[in-house]
Amino acid sequence: MEPVYRTLEVIANGLVRAQGLDLRFSGLQNIPRAGGAVLAVNHTSYVDFLPLALGLYRVGRRTRFMIKSEVMDVAIMRFLVNHTKTVPVDRSMGADAYRAAVGELRDGEIVAVYPESTISRSFELKEFKTGAVRMAGEAGVPIVPAIVWGAQRQWTKTDTGERQIGRSRLPVAVSYGEPVQVAADEESHAATARLREEMTTLLHQVQDDYDPHPAGEFWVPARLGGSAPTPEEARVIEDAEAMAKAAARAQKARGQR
Repeated sequence: MEPVYRTLEVIANGLVRAQGLDLRFSGLQNIPRAGGAVLAVNHTSYVDFLPLALGLYRVGRRTRFMIKSEVMDVAIMRFLVNHTKTVPVDRSMGADAYRAAVGELRDGEIVAVYPESTISRSFELKEFKTGAVRMAGEAGVPIVPAIVWGAQRQWTKTDTGERQIGRSRLPVAVSYGEPVQVAADEESHAATARLREEMTTLLHQVQDDYDPHPAGEFWVPARLGGSAPTPEEARVIEDAEAMAKAAARAQKARGQR
């Protein structure tokens, strides 16, 4: 029954009703009703995990997310992680998280993975890490590609810090694509490129079916006439952020000596 997870499901549904979100699900039939699967999802928002998980809730499944281990520093988050089979990822010990995720998959769980690793400022797909296809191949489970679109209008990385997490009534689309099979001996970079291509096609389909994308809006990709940075511009910003974080970690480590 997992009472903690059940409580979170009740809270999540309550939040959606309070916000008046117009959740639009498609491809629910592609979610396996039993057995393990990797759920590979694009990452455009701090809150895109919520509609993603509620789609699985509708078909009687639950999602085990892989999240940054830093959340374990917060007591309530540590409690939730320990009671929801969430997989914390310490980037300095990524192999441990990988093994834990493969174990969950073999136990019949659905594990959600963000192949891009971090939020895409351009709202286009960034380059993918190979972890999703490697764990799917090792565990012998399919990958279900998923696209969440519209959650970036609520809360994402922007220079303005704009948020719409009140009663916004925003439309948020979630689409689950046909499962992708990965052979255990398939070369991981080739399989990852194949997955990214599938997800790019799915992303464009979801965008085509979405409400109009007003020109100049912060949440609209430059390709569609929005003011979001291009993938090339976003990469420059993200590289600078990564360097700043690395410097901060190094300074913290020196202070702890």
